[in-house]
Amino acid sequence: MPELTPAFGLDQQGIAVGAKLFWNLGTAPLVEHALARGEGQLAKDGPLVVKTGAHTGRSANDKFIVRDAETESTVWWGKTNKGMTPEHFAALKADFLTHLGTKDSLFVQDLFGGSQPTHRVNVRVINELAWHNLFIRTLLVRPGAEELAAFIPEYTIIDLPTFKADPVRHGTRGETVIAVNLSEKLILIGGTKYAGEMKKSVFGILNYKLPAAGVMPMHCSANIGPNGDTAVFFGLSGTGKTTLSADASRTLIGDDEHGWSDEAVFNFEGGCYAKMIRLSPEAEPEIFATTKRFGTVLENVVMDETSRELDFDDATLAENSRGSYPIEFIPNASKDNLGPVPKNMIFLTADAYGVLPPIAKLTPDQAMYHFLSGYTARVAGTEIGVTEPDATFSTCFGAPFMPRHPSVYGNLLKSRIAKGGVDCWLVNTGWTGGQYGVGSRMPIKATRALLNAALDGSLNNAEFRTDPNFGFKVPVAVAGVDSKILNPRETWPDAAAYDETAAKLVGRFIANFEQFEEHVDEGVRQAAPKAA
Repeated sequence: MPELTPAFGLDQQGIAVGAKLFWNLGTAPLVEHALARGEGQLAKDGPLVVKTGAHTGRSANDKFIVRDAETESTVWWGKTNKGMTPEHFAALKADFLTHLGTKDSLFVQDLFGGSQPTHRVNVRVINELAWHNLFIRTLLVRPGAEELAAFIPEYTIIDLPTFKADPVRHGTRGETVIAVNLSEKLILIGGTKYAGEMKKSVFGILNYKLPAAGVMPMHCSANIGPNGDTAVFFGLSGTGKTTLSADASRTLIGDDEHGWSDEAVFNFEGGCYAKMIRLSPEAEPEIFATTKRFGTVLENVVMDETSRELDFDDATLAENSRGSYPIEFIPNASKDNLGPVPKNMIFLTADAYGVLPPIAKLTPDQAMYHFLSGYTARVAGTEIGVTEPDATFSTCFGAPFMPRHPSVYGNLLKSRIAKGGVDCWLVNTGWTGGQYGVGSRMPIKATRALLNAALDGSLNNAEFRTDPNFGFKVPVAVAGVDSKILNPRETWPDAAAYDETAAKLVGRFIANFEQFEEHVDEGVRQAAPKAA
């Protein structure tokens, strides 16, 4: 359709291709193209089912940021943000454009990163796969027809799974590459079919841009209560961000990435990207319902070839099976994709050590400490030789997507908490009654009951005790929740074993935070847990 083709084309960006260009196609035509090209299959109830091959998650070790005059002093260089020379990027770009020129057809979407007009970014995405184009159209914010006609991209992403990088010529680790050039405002993704790389690249752009405007970018889900109270849920993958924010009694703003401006919490995206493995219609009814909708894309979900029935318990293709769907597939989603500034902030952690209580109230200094720590834990048994839980610290609950120094985000958060009088909570969705392999997973009904009490304000009136290890306040009793579960030490069959494990986890926190001590004030340093 002519109205979907912008006046500002690829040629004006210096991108010359001989391919047939499909501009800003909608869901149905993109599904048709994906099926015709053999990129996926339709499941029984209508979703498109695709396989991503060897890459079933992000390739964090293959991501690079071009190190130049623009980024030398603004990017937090190190293990997370690895540099690429301008010369290597120039060679990579030349080879990318050459490879792009070999394609008979390409799919292009012009989209917004961010729902608040004053803080959004215009992103053009060029794909060789139709389902990738559908994915990014689903995940970002979709402009209207008039906005498309006048669209001029600020950033461009080119995603070519069939491109293979050359470590010698391009300075990469192998054939897979995610190269971010913040000066040229160009991102090149090659050698992987995992669609989440595109979405996280846009998150990285906004994490770089927004702090300079005083806007706090957040790796969090967000929803609004019936009284207009916004809650944000920080957490790493598997801690419950998507599940806990999809609450039928509250309005969903978004499930993963948001900005916090003076006026609003706004979703960076126009869709959701939920984990599908062991998805339960009882525990996650709103998300489960999306798997029976045309327009949902299911990655690496096992499907019976004959009946086209889905098996969400089968991890043969990936433990990280995923589903992407428009946010409006959630019945109570926000019409405007944004809400008021937060009243409550929740840090989610899946503590596989079984040490942390199911909920604790944090002071602003403790909130900054735990935000910079970004703790969760990997469980034993997932890798050969791993016999106990492994503490994982991902600063700001999203280190791979944070280009600037963590203190930039931490100080922004602390100032906004103080300005808005936000109540801050740490919620453990991990283990109780012992560490992983001994105890059991925290009951989701208990988690929801505790969250509801925090969000409706009633938990503020509870009696609290001070945790001897971490110093935060823990409720002694909450209606509808077994009081024993509120004190993790009492759930362990061996109290001495709890004390030993708690001391070990405290030590991990202290060791991890050494990297931030010189960047925070004394109040935050004093918010650290105390070694016995």
